Amino acid sequence: MTEVPYGTAEPRPGNVWYLRHELPLPHPLDHVWAAVATPAGLGQWLAVPDPWDPRPGAATAFTWQDTGRDGDPPTVDEGRITAWDPGRVAEYTLAIHGRLRFHLEPNGPAGTVLRLTNEVPDLTAAERAGRLVGWHLHLELLARSLAGAPHDWSTWSPSRYEELLRAYTSR
Repeated sequence: MTEVPYGTAEPRPGNVWYLRHELPLPHPLDHVWAAVATPAGLGQWLAVPDPWDPRPGAATAFTWQDTGRDGDPPTVDEGRITAWDPGRVAEYTLAIHGRLRFHLEPNGPAGTVLRLTNEVPDLTAAERAGRLVGWHLHLELLARSLAGAPHDWSTWSPSRYEELLRAYTSR
């Protein structure tokens, strides 16, 4: 399985944080694009977008797959598609999760580098660590999904999140 490197948090003016992950994947660009830029792909590892009209300015809402347990409703995060360059950039700006930018580049004949940037204002140190961990975990799920093993959301538990949080906070 593809190992996900640790992400980083960079401060920007105006108390805005850029959370970044870079993940080389042994999958062709069109496969990775389908995973980050289609409802079927996103739903296997992250959230289900609905409505879906892949163009800048279009409204969307992401229903997060790792929420809605124990009788609570799932988290629905409304926003817009804010950048769209097919095969290269998919960007979503959401009310709760901020700006999510997936930037893809070819990496050799059959690989892809995924650069994820999450821009979020006003995060405390604990919130930054939690967001980095969340993205790390979701990118692990993405790697598994691309390898042919989409996540069974009914089996989701916080144990891997807690393990990663300990690792991120001890760094």
